[in-house]
Amino acid sequence: MKFIYKYIIIAVVLMSNLLFSQNLSKSGTTAAQFLKIGVGTKAIGMGGAFTASASDVSAMYWNPAGIASIYSREAQFNHIDWITDVNYDFASFAMRTGDIGTIGAFVSVLSMDEMLVRTNELPEGTGEFFNSGALQIGLSFARELTDNFSIGFNTKYIREHIWNMAASGFAIDIGTLYKLNIFNEFRLGASISNFGSKMKMEGRDVLKVVQTGGAQGNLINHEVELEEYDLPLIFRVGIAADVIKQDMHRLTLALDAIHPNDNTESINSGMEYS
Repeated sequence: MKFIYKYIIIAVVLMSNLLFSQNLSKSGTTAAQFLKIGVGTKAIGMGGAFTASASDVSAMYWNPAGIASIYSREAQFNHIDWITDVNYDFASFAMRTGDIGTIGAFVSVLSMDEMLVRTNELPEGTGEFFNSGALQIGLSFARELTDNFSIGFNTKYIREHIWNMAASGFAIDIGTLYKLNIFNEFRLGASISNFGSKMKMEGRDVLKVVQTGGAQGNLINHEVELEEYDLPLIFRVGIAADVIKQDMHRLTLALDAIHPNDNTESINSGMEYS
């Protein structure tokens, strides 16, 4: 029991630090912002407080340890009409492989319609079109180490592109989930998402031609050096409890503390009645 109480105290202290920490925003300092778009109707309906409640295939996004509770096969397809005519699609599949654990795969695509290329000289368009988008492909694995404790991992490839430029990188997600037989069922979860390499745009649009020495000078090719940007690292700590759990009724309360590397800390809360 001492271990259980220590675990609860650590979770409460972390949430308190996140709640009362300094309000410091770093918006616009990371790449691959589409990785922050939540998926799963149940998770979104609970306000994103899903780190400790993740138990279906959408757990790959929130806390990969949650797919360890899948005992057969599950698939999910998620389509979002995002802002400014941007579309976001997420598909995932997971299956139990005996005593080895649960394996899964997922893919997400951010897409948009083509747009006119406009310049200062031709603000109505040059006659060319461009598009922009992003892609994420990943594999998941989770395992129940004990009856109450599970751990999960994601490995994923990430790519963003706009017109003739593209950036790519690799990342991992790690999650844990611990269940306690108190308050019917009390759950503690934690996850780290998008821990990986930096991303840098590359392509033909960074190649420029400069004339030196006036009108009679030489034409010199040079490449514009672009910055590298971190991925949007997100640390989540969550608690959830079935405060009512009967044959015909169940009420679940959940609370998540979110610590991103490119924005201020926040608290998500949610409730589910079934």
